[in-house]
Amino acid sequence: MGAGRVFAYGATAGLIADALLGDPRRGHPVAGFGRAAARVESLLWRDDRGRGALHTLLCAGGAVGAAALAARAVRNRPALAVALTAATTWSVVGGTSLGREARAIGGALAAGDLEVARERLPHLCGRDPHALDGPGIARAVVESVAENTSDAVVGALVWGAIGGVPGLVGFRAVNTLDAMVGHKSPRYRRYGWASARLDDAVGWPGARLTAALAVVGGGRPSEAVRAWKADAHRHPSPNAGPVEAAFAGALGVRLGGTLAYAGRVEHRPVLNGESGREVRSADIERAVRLSRRVGTLALGVCVAGRLVAGHLVAGRNQGRA
Repeated sequence: MGAGRVFAYGATAGLIADALLGDPRRGHPVAGFGRAAARVESLLWRDDRGRGALHTLLCAGGAVGAAALAARAVRNRPALAVALTAATTWSVVGGTSLGREARAIGGALAAGDLEVARERLPHLCGRDPHALDGPGIARAVVESVAENTSDAVVGALVWGAIGGVPGLVGFRAVNTLDAMVGHKSPRYRRYGWASARLDDAVGWPGARLTAALAVVGGGRPSEAVRAWKADAHRHPSPNAGPVEAAFAGALGVRLGGTLAYAGRVEHRPVLNGESGREVRSADIERAVRLSRRVGTLALGVCVAGRLVAGHLVAGRNQGRA
């Protein structure tokens, strides 16, 4: 069985497992990686870019190396290779848990229980919930659903198609490191620089594919394209910008604006401000459904791309023989 078919079967099974079960409840590999990365940080930390780059290299490189060894051990055993790909895909994607958290907050807002919505928001994103009213919480949730569709689903599938199990693991490792040390706090402004820049690089293809599939699957293609072209470049993140702008256009809402985090306030440009309306609690469900469609479409695109690439490589090798 070729590598393309191994990825196709394994990634599909892994995404089905995520849809049925959500994240593993115990012994989550990503949580284990986070604990190991925190331990490395405790040994290495200095307010220095070089130390931060070493941290990134050890953690992300170690994860990729271990995944490569595991993949190599089963490469001549197709059933085990598919099982390993499925288990890895299930471990690194998080679309179902993302949707569950978003829907829980949406349900609290719909019931008029703002305090419950505020209590649950930190499970989804790093905003200061006490600084937000109902529409502000709804906007934060929709933005998080959009961004995490790329980070928690599509980006992983893209790198799985490119690099198999090491690609899946490497993407999640880099994304986790960025969440841990890549933000611009005084402690991590220099130490987390390498993790943040590497996350920008590996997230680039997944973010563009996510935005493109939001255009295709959102039901408002012209509005989504217009918002993407007009506003994505104004966002401070090179990857969140296209995704959030495309989702804003696809859903017909305004995203961006003033954001409050612990100890700081950011004034971001408004996305889809010309034709979008204020986000409502009902838009959370619409965003979750769009996220699921985008994830399903991404699986199809990535599987097809991996199979086509495999056929092209095989044909080229036959031509040289």
